[in-house]
Amino acid sequence: MAQQGDALDSPFLKELVKIWRAQDTYEAWEAKSDFELLEPYILDKEKRRALPIVGDPDPDTLWRLELFFNAVALSIERATGVMIQPMLKMHHEGFGRMVLIGGRLIAVNRQLRDMHRFGFDNLAKLAQEGDKYVRGGIDLIRKFPDVANY
Repeated sequence: MAQQGDALDSPFLKELVKIWRAQDTYEAWEAKSDFELLEPYILDKEKRRALPIVGDPDPDTLWRLELFFNAVALSIERATGVMIQPMLKMHHEGFGRMVLIGGRLIAVNRQLRDMHRFGFDNLAKLAQEGDKYVRGGIDLIRKFPDVANY
């Protein structure tokens, strides 16, 4: 549990929790802890084994994917001041692409596969993956500021 508490201090996970709480217009999740909100992202080996190899992603999984990349976009936006728009194109079988666009720059480009299995081993991996996308997006914007600010 201490590792989970440390991971919850990650700036990316704090941003993700803010986005989740913003979705709670009826305050149904107000009593839930931050860990309880993020728990659907945790897909340990046992849960992953229970999922079929090939399958269609359910709407909740796609929503979690969208909120994950919204948190990435917002984190990049806060760090750079460049407005980032997420664009998701997903086939019903779970294949597609997520791009985060700032100006005319594609700050993050992720090919998506097997999204019915979207999840992370633990909170630390969730934070690490989110931070990786945020750092990559920030680096690209700093490398090509004229394109991002066009």
